[in-house]
Amino acid sequence: MTRKERARILSRLLPETYPNAHCELVYHSPFQLLVATILSAQCTDKRVNLVTTSLFQTFRSVQDFAAIPQEKLEIAIHSTGFYRNKAKNIRGAAKKILEVHHGEVPDTLEALAALPGVGRKTANVVLGNAFGRNEGVVVDTHVMRLSQRLGLTQHSNPIKIEQDLMKLFPEKSWTDLSHWLIWHGRRRCTARKPDCISCELQSVCPSAFIAECL
Repeated sequence: MTRKERARILSRLLPETYPNAHCELVYHSPFQLLVATILSAQCTDKRVNLVTTSLFQTFRSVQDFAAIPQEKLEIAIHSTGFYRNKAKNIRGAAKKILEVHHGEVPDTLEALAALPGVGRKTANVVLGNAFGRNEGVVVDTHVMRLSQRLGLTQHSNPIKIEQDLMKLFPEKSWTDLSHWLIWHGRRRCTARKPDCISCELQSVCPSAFIAECL
C-alpha cells in the first residue's frame, strides 16, 4: 500500500472514528486560544484548562496581559511548567498585538509567527481553530508519533512531517487531521502500550502490534 492509498483510507476512517474531534483547550477568543496554546508546551491540555479557568477570569483582555507584572503572571501559570519563559512570551505577544495589530490577534501565519513565543505549530492552532483557516497541520508529539507509526512520513523533524502530511491530505481537512490524530494518540495509540487489538486503524497501520517497539 502506498502512502497516498493509506492516506485516502485514513481520510475516511479517522472522521468516522472521531466525528466530534476538536481542540481540547478551552477558550472564548483568539487571544485566549493563543495564551492557552503557549501554555500547552510541555504540558497537558487538562492542566492548562485548570490554570486558564481562573486566569481568564482575572485577566480578560490583551491589555490586561500586557500590563500584568512578570512575577504575578509566573505565579498564576506556575503549574504549567517553564513558567518564566511562558510568562515572558505571553506578555511580549500581548504587547506586540497592541502595538502592531491594534489589539487584535492577527490572522496570518506570518504575523502570528512573528509574535514572541509563537512558532508555526502555535500559529496553525490559532489559525485553524480560532479563524477556521487551513494554513497547515499542527504537528505535536501525538501527530509526530502517529505519522511515523502509520507510515505517512519517515521524518522526525516537525516541519518535514507537516510537509508530508500536507501533500497526502486535502487542504480542507488539515485542521481536522490534527484533531483526529491527536485524539487517536490520546485514546488509542499511546506512546507506551498502544491498544493495537482494538485499534480502528489496524488494517492500514504498518506498525500494528509492533508500534511499542518503534
